[in-house]
Amino acid sequence: MSELPGWAVALVVVALVYVAVVVILVIAGHVLLARELAVLVPNLVRLFAGLLRDRRVPLYAKAVLALAALWLASPIDLIPDFIPIAGQLDDVIVAAVALRIVVGAAGPDVVRDHWRGDPPTLERLMRWLRVARRDGRPPALP
Repeated sequence: MSELPGWAVALVVVALVYVAVVVILVIAGHVLLARELAVLVPNLVRLFAGLLRDRRVPLYAKAVLALAALWLASPIDLIPDFIPIAGQLDDVIVAAVALRIVVGAAGPDVVRDHWRGDPPTLERLMRWLRVARRDGRPPALP
């Protein structure tokens, strides 16, 4: 029997930590937060894929998205992913910076067009990134 490659082991560990955090949130009574977290990564994957195919997104922003996707998929991180919460911090920062660049280049409405998750989740993410709301008003401080 052959050994799994390092990236496969890292992917399994990240998936198990992800599931464990969602289960802990449910047990702690934070069902809505657990539901948002459970679908956040798949929604971000679909968002990035849609933005990469969108003609309204400039080439440099697509390059940033592609590099961010490679970073997120790579098992090599500044902080190892098996360290709870802190391990995902560098991934969160990379995803946030990439998304902020895309919003600045293509506009928040392009990002909203590709979001397949719960709209309030995207609005919270946009508020965190300090992107103007749909009505044009500045974001409220988190």
